[in-house]
Amino acid sequence: MAPFLARWVVTTIAVLVAIVLVPGIEAGGGLISLLGASLFLGIANALARPVVLLLSLPLILLTMGLFILVINALLLWGVGGIVPGFVVDGFGSAFLG
Repeated sequence: MAPFLARWVVTTIAVLVAIVLVPGIEAGGGLISLLGASLFLGIANALARPVVLLLSLPLILLTMGLFILVINALLLWGVGGIVPGFVVDGFGSAFLG
């Protein structure tokens, strides 16, 4: 349980930094939407990311690993559509986040 909580805290801090630095990412619901977004992002990274990485392996090899940044941006953008109050304006904002 402790590694999960530690990872959740680190993800929450990373999302908070992205909210502060990137103009297109906002947490309109305050702390609740921030915690919800980091929780869903952690779940997406644990469950969906390995499958997506395996399916996109040819693109990852072709771009020498840079396509992983696109996958991370798509996951963040998807979380922005799921969590109420957490808004990611577009793919560009998600990519910078």
